[in-house]
Amino acid sequence: MQKCTAVIGCGIWGRNIVRNFYNLGALFGVCDLDKENLKMINELYRDVYTTSNFDEFLLNPEVKAIVVVTPSHTHFNIVKKALLAGKHVYVEKPISTSSEEAGQLKELADKMGVKLLVGHLLLYHPAVNRLKMLIAQGVLGELKYIQSDRLNINYFKNDRSVMWDLAPHDVSMIAHVSGKAPKKVLSATGACSEFENIFDITHLTIEFEDGLIAHVSDSWIHPQKRVTLLVRGTKATAILDDTLTEGKLKVYDNKKNAQKDIEVFDYLEIEPLKLECQHFLNCIEHNKTPRSDGENGYMIVKILESAEEMLLGGNKKILDNHEFKLSRSK
Repeated sequence: MQKCTAVIGCGIWGRNIVRNFYNLGALFGVCDLDKENLKMINELYRDVYTTSNFDEFLLNPEVKAIVVVTPSHTHFNIVKKALLAGKHVYVEKPISTSSEEAGQLKELADKMGVKLLVGHLLLYHPAVNRLKMLIAQGVLGELKYIQSDRLNINYFKNDRSVMWDLAPHDVSMIAHVSGKAPKKVLSATGACSEFENIFDITHLTIEFEDGLIAHVSDSWIHPQKRVTLLVRGTKATAILDDTLTEGKLKVYDNKKNAQKDIEVFDYLEIEPLKLECQHFLNCIEHNKTPRSDGENGYMIVKILESAEEMLLGGNKKILDNHEFKLSRSK
């Protein structure tokens, strides 16, 4: 594909996205307000155009797609401008921190006839998709419980809270592997260990379709990294440990000694971010709906918005009658 993509934001994660679009031969340019970040990009990729003026890419007909990798509270305004300019957009999760804004962006993308992909990275993870396949094949039996733990240390707490930073991964992944949409938040608790009203550890209990219960724990204060997904079915229990370099996905027979009866499932070891970037480009080229589209982004924001109300002491909020649909796009 031609060099038609511009990345907005080249911080720590943005550089990974820049690398992937460059290696895919699709990177036109990079925008960042930090001159040192742009200097680094210029040294690594001498043929890539850099600027601190976002509008340059909006006005350039060569740029067909914008990738937004900025703090979550800036997403709405940047994505809206890009969509109004007729650009396809890939925005890092969450699509916004407001369901009203997320809905506006989804509708605007549909109106403009452009693709909108939300960076729910784990929907493109080979091990996650292998697990989704096993569940669909009935290997685990009927799903009864799911638990996702995403615990790590973060010294740069520049997002709204750990929930908005990490829980989009957990909730979107659970919906993806189970094939069930989240319906409501049953409980949300957390702690602010350093700054008032900035939760750096949160625990959510969410009810999905068919009464499936999931627990989601996220933390910025754990020195020992832990990234695990447990899926319990009537027949077997799967554990996906993303901190392992190999053998991430194991399945345990519920009726036998778990320590002795383990089946390890293979999958292709491909960087999930590369697959997500490729998917975005393929959706543009072949006019397909992204797996993590605006509807998927809206669904996640709606749930987290409800959880945040509980965390901040608001009344329990049941989701409206909007019928969430899980994208079936491949």
